[in-house]
Amino acid sequence: MAEEVYQHLHNILDFGKHIMKQFLGENYVHHGDVVKLPLDFLKRLCLKVQSERPESRCEKEMDVSGYAMCLPNLTRLQTFPFVEHRPIYCIEIKPKCGFIPSSAHITKEIKKKVCRFCMHQHLKVAKGKWKRISKYCPLDLFSGHKQRMHFALMSLLQESQNNLKIFKNGELIYGCRDDQEYLSDLNELARQLRPFFFPANGLVAGPPCTKNVLKELIHVLTATLLSTSTDTGRAGNMKPIPVSQGRHYCEAGHFCTEYLRSGKHKMESAGLPKGCILYKLLQAQMLDMLDIEGLHPLYKRVEKYLEECPEERSTLLLDGPYDETFFERLKDLSLEDDGSVEYAVTKIQQYRVAMTAKDCSIMIALSPSVQEECFDSRPLIKASRSSFTYSVSILDLDLKPYENIPHQYKRDSKIVNHYLKSIQTREEPSTSLIFPDSEDCTLLLHQV
Repeated sequence: MAEEVYQHLHNILDFGKHIMKQFLGENYVHHGDVVKLPLDFLKRLCLKVQSERPESRCEKEMDVSGYAMCLPNLTRLQTFPFVEHRPIYCIEIKPKCGFIPSSAHITKEIKKKVCRFCMHQHLKVAKGKWKRISKYCPLDLFSGHKQRMHFALMSLLQESQNNLKIFKNGELIYGCRDDQEYLSDLNELARQLRPFFFPANGLVAGPPCTKNVLKELIHVLTATLLSTSTDTGRAGNMKPIPVSQGRHYCEAGHFCTEYLRSGKHKMESAGLPKGCILYKLLQAQMLDMLDIEGLHPLYKRVEKYLEECPEERSTLLLDGPYDETFFERLKDLSLEDDGSVEYAVTKIQQYRVAMTAKDCSIMIALSPSVQEECFDSRPLIKASRSSFTYSVSILDLDLKPYENIPHQYKRDSKIVNHYLKSIQTREEPSTSLIFPDSEDCTLLLHQV
């Protein structure tokens, strides 16, 4: 059992190190090491953290095999040593899937019009996981259009769910608080951020309002997400589905609805700079070329083959190793199914990589720079009255399990069917009236 855990943890690290680093680049992926820990320490740790675990996780036992992954603290700056006397804010964003599928295998046309995230919101609210539907739509964030990106980030701040968290010096200060009013939370967040964005240097007359502080935060986050890196990764030129062929907006997106209602009948498409982290993530996500509906029959083909030849599982690389051979298979972007098991496995592996890219988190660490210091080699983001050294890292890059494909297939059907029923019971698809207008929200959202 311990040996299996050891190998599993090594596979996770190898996948990030040898596969995802090829897609995202050296600067964004920080892999760790597998370490051995004393069993008595692990047992005491389990008892100590049990009361702090989310209720949904308490039924799952913690692993006490003796092995663990030692990973860098991504709430700190990764590119340069931590400077103790300066605060570091880290914003974790889980962007989710940034494109709408166009696969010929899709049976419900709504999937070609409304993104998965927006459809899933209805099911999550109906099940009681969240109290309100978020205005966030991943297509707005991935659009490269600054006004849409600002809208997306403000929507995440208003209804963070588990898609946005903010840390100060490694401690969580904002996010995942569905039981509280978002306006009071935003005011408290702005209070903490004021000295960060508006340092006391005599230039500011009176404390800036919540709207201005959040506007600064969103400006810095947008600039960071659009900043480019020269490290493109070996997969930088893989482009299975050109974004221009797909739909640029989601019909359920709130920005889209309000934009079109304002009398503008065409959504502009700005596009993402090729070297930015959102572009790289999107390219990896688009390895899902068939959609789960086209992939599920291929999964059944492989399962049938393994029933007849179980000893071939290792040859198919379903459980690793995640090395050069595995990466080379991912580069085969052909959609001509020759009926072989090899074709099926290639598409399955591409889908698993895409699902990993759809579910990972972007960690943006910011620390104020000081004018008298020399920052020639450090990347800087400028705000109105301050500048920040920053680092961008990617978290949660473990490969999605092969065995999860049937579950993904069933969940996809459940999400789509629930969404179709929910919009039939409403007079119009948009749920924008759920959110009462507020001064902070409205004034911010209509500025570029």
